[in-house]
Amino acid sequence: MTTPEVRRGRPPTFDRAAALAAATRLFWQNGYEATSIHDLTDAMGIRPGSLYAAFGDKKALFNEVIEAYGRSPAGEFVWAAMKREPTAHDAFHRILLDAAAMYTDPETPAGNLLCSAAAADVEVAVYMRDLRNASVDTFEKRLTTARDEGEIPATADPRKLAAYFTAVMHGMSQRARDGATAAELTDTAELAMAAWPKAA
Repeated sequence: MTTPEVRRGRPPTFDRAAALAAATRLFWQNGYEATSIHDLTDAMGIRPGSLYAAFGDKKALFNEVIEAYGRSPAGEFVWAAMKREPTAHDAFHRILLDAAAMYTDPETPAGNLLCSAAAADVEVAVYMRDLRNASVDTFEKRLTTARDEGEIPATADPRKLAAYFTAVMHGMSQRARDGATAAELTDTAELAMAAWPKAA
């Protein structure tokens, strides 16, 4: 009979969820490149060895941060509006209004993490670019359905509209980072919706 292997060393004594939340805030506020391991361990309240043991390297931690962000209210509001609202117009209106509120929420850093955490690291930059571009594809699918169902004119171009609304959202994120208020971004959202193509 073999004796079960005994794991050596002390188990982590920190709150992993709280540490991940602290890392998220730091990456969101400062970006990937400007956030050092020292910054992370200081904010997370752990030693470098514990960070590497629990999360891997900085890049692996960042990937986990992005995945967790995608499951948070700040990361899910687009998909929630898509599912909840009965029409494409209502969905995009809700997305832009929620963006105005989310991007200026005093409980979180300003803007959208996917737009804020720019990186010079090529692998991370490509990863972030692909995530941002995925929203264009999602918007295009919803707008194509709207066109097929007659909600928007047959002459409307779903891809161009998707790119437009994505650009508006990214611009709103940067404006929030630059100090724009929720009211100002709400005005931007309403102006953007004025470009919605009307069905004949």
